This record gives sequence, C-alpha cells and structure tokens, in this order.
Amino acid sequence: MKKSLFIISTALLFLTACSAEEDKKQSDSQKEQSLEVEKGLLNVELTLPAEFFEDETPEEIEAAAKEKGVKEAKVNPDGSVYYKMSKSAHKEMMKEMEESIVSTVDDLVNGEDFKSFKEISYNKDFTEFDVTVDTASFENSFDAFGLMGLAYVSMFYSAFDGKSSDDIKTKVNLIDEKTGEQTESMVFPDVMEEDSKNGEADSEN
Repeated sequence: MKKSLFIISTALLFLTACSAEEDKKQSDSQKEQSLEVEKGLLNVELTLPAEFFEDETPEEIEAAAKEKGVKEAKVNPDGSVYYKMSKSAHKEMMKEMEESIVSTVDDLVNGEDFKSFKEISYNKDFTEFDVTVDTASFENSFDAFGLMGLAYVSMFYSAFDGKSSDDIKTKVNLIDEKTGEQTESMVFPDVMEEDSKNGEADSEN
C-alpha cells in the first residue's frame, strides 16, 4: 500500500509536468483555482482545486469526505470542493500525510526501484530534504523521478497545512555519498517550470 501511494504520487507529478503547456491554455477562471485553508477556533475549512477530483462524482466526493471525518463537503460550481472539518479531524489528516512522506522516504532508500539513494534526512515541516546518493549511479538512471514523487507529497502536505500557493516550495539537496559534499540543489516546482520553458525553447529552434 505504501509503495502504491508513492508510485501514484510520482505519476501524478510527472503527468502535471508533461501537461504544463496545455494548462496554460485554460481559462482565467480555471487558473485562479487554488487550495485555500482557513483555520478557525474550532474548525478548519478547505477549498480544494477541481483538479483533485477529476474522476469523482459529487456523491463519491461527499462519501469519501465523511470517511475522513469531514463535517461538510460541497462541490462548488467551478468544480472545486469545500470541506469543513473539526481541528482534530484536520490534525489526523495531517498526521496521515506525515506518515505518507516518511513512507515515501523509506521506499526511496530501502526499496528496489531506486538504487542510487543511500540516505534521506528532512526538516520538521518537510520542506527541505538532504538526499545522499551514489552520484554515478544517480546520473545514469531515472532516479530523479523519485525526487519528483518526494517533492509532490511534500508540497501536498504544505498546501493542506495552510501555506499560500506562492510559499509552497520543496528544496532537495543532493549529497555525494563518497565526499559528503552537496553537488546540486533543486527547488520544486520551480525546477519543473524551468524544464518546461527550456523544452518549449528547444522545440521552437
């Protein structure tokens, strides 16, 4: 189950990167959709983008919300979804997300899919990761996709924790296993946007 969650997260982020050009063509109203979190004295209110629920019906969304302890779930006219939950339910949701990130880290280091990762440490709010790698192995593999999956669950966590869209950033530092020195530092989603722009420039030339 843990491994499945990680694979899904990686796939979602990869698809998001590949569809960057198509997303630019969306209407202004669609672009303005974002995750909003309002923390009150007793309750937490969330407004989640429609993109989170593309393959779900309103009935399925409401049923899933109740299972998570959400008091009220409503699909807005623009497709975004409003949640209202107790602080305790929100706290439990955040705890589950923390466990998901820790599980993702464990899969990267101890799983069989990404051979170059040797050790991963992180800060308290999961916004910065030090990833120790076998540099030669990393550079000759597709293990960078693993970092994308890690960044995805990290940014998802930050969003649900109430950070604004502009503040949702995840920093990944690559550390060479042999020397202990930092070889590269990447900030997501900035690095993906840069890759997308470079790809567009190459296609025009």
